[in-house]
Amino acid sequence: ADGAISTLGWEGQGCSISQSSASMMSQAIKGKPVTEVRALVRRFKGLMSIPDEDGNPIEPDPSVKLGDLEALQGVVKFPVRIKCATLSWNTLLDALAQA
Repeated sequence: ADGAISTLGWEGQGCSISQSSASMMSQAIKGKPVTEVRALVRRFKGLMSIPDEDGNPIEPDPSVKLGDLEALQGVVKFPVRIKCATLSWNTLLDALAQA
């Protein structure tokens, strides 16, 4: 509503990393303008060492604060689990594209 995430909810089953990431993402984006949400998604993907659309590393934007989401940084040590941490974030981007 009015260019911001006014409400959100999710249902799902998965590993503890995917569930934690989805829950933390929900807390982080609620009430934020979509432009800030997109910047947060980009920053989070950078934290997870996901490259940008051109395959280049994402340079962190110091103005975008991750807060508690930084606790998920340890996932990077386990590359097969990165998809678990980013599943809900990718789903969010898909939902924003459809909105």
